[in-house]
Amino acid sequence: MNSNCRAALSAALAIGALAVLMGCTTTPPPALQADPAWARKVVAYPSPEPPGTIIVDPGAHFLYLVEPGGQAIRYGVGVGAEGFLWNGMATIHNKQEWPDWYPPVEMLERKPELKAHMVQLQSGLGMRGGPDNPIGARALYLWQGNKDTLYRIHGTNDPTTIGTNVSSGCIRLTNEDVTDLYNRTSVGTKVIVLATAAGSPTASAQ
Repeated sequence: MNSNCRAALSAALAIGALAVLMGCTTTPPPALQADPAWARKVVAYPSPEPPGTIIVDPGAHFLYLVEPGGQAIRYGVGVGAEGFLWNGMATIHNKQEWPDWYPPVEMLERKPELKAHMVQLQSGLGMRGGPDNPIGARALYLWQGNKDTLYRIHGTNDPTTIGTNVSSGCIRLTNEDVTDLYNRTSVGTKVIVLATAAGSPTASAQ
């Protein structure tokens, strides 16, 4: 399977999002909260990379935005399940607020019931961006040169998945954190995703 992160989500997460839609709510239930262990904070993080660089450590479930003085803003993240992890160096090619979600053909074939909740959008069959969309509030699209990696940094409407390995690739943050990161970064920002063993266990609280 490829890491087509325009979808970037498991079928289970998609169905959960659709359940919210069917319940006619516009925000996740208050009980859906990220574990405090993954809360955003400034930490010591000596790095040879210049300030502004994003470094993702999928094995530890953290994303670091390098700051001056040997520090970084650390964000808790959710990462891809076994077989969906990608690593390498890229740049932010573009950014989008409340991005649309385009499930891959393979997901629609496995879960044909999803089609009833999709509409024809500019780039194909998908779900319009908004509070109920599984991709969340913001998305950063990663390219290598002139090639789309199909890997994204995006939000989630299920913050309980932060610190876990459940999606079909990509890096997801809470909507609050991805909005903070979005506001601090610009197109052209360097992103490094560290290599890690595929399907590594969920990190414990630090």
